[in-house]
Amino acid sequence: MKKKLRRSNDRMIAGVCAGLAEHLGIDITLARVGYVLLSILSAGFPGTLLYIILWLVMPKAV
Repeated sequence: MKKKLRRSNDRMIAGVCAGLAEHLGIDITLARVGYVLLSILSAGFPGTLLYIILWLVMPKAV
């Protein structure tokens, strides 16, 4: 059975990075640090906008 992509209850802001980490099976801290680094280091990557969109689109964890 496949895991569904959902926001996590282990959240710092909205649970988006934790939800992605749980879905991909990686460490939550690694996902958070990677997301922040990608957002800061890439001029063409609108990290904040993408986070807000995922926050609105991803369902809450049950």
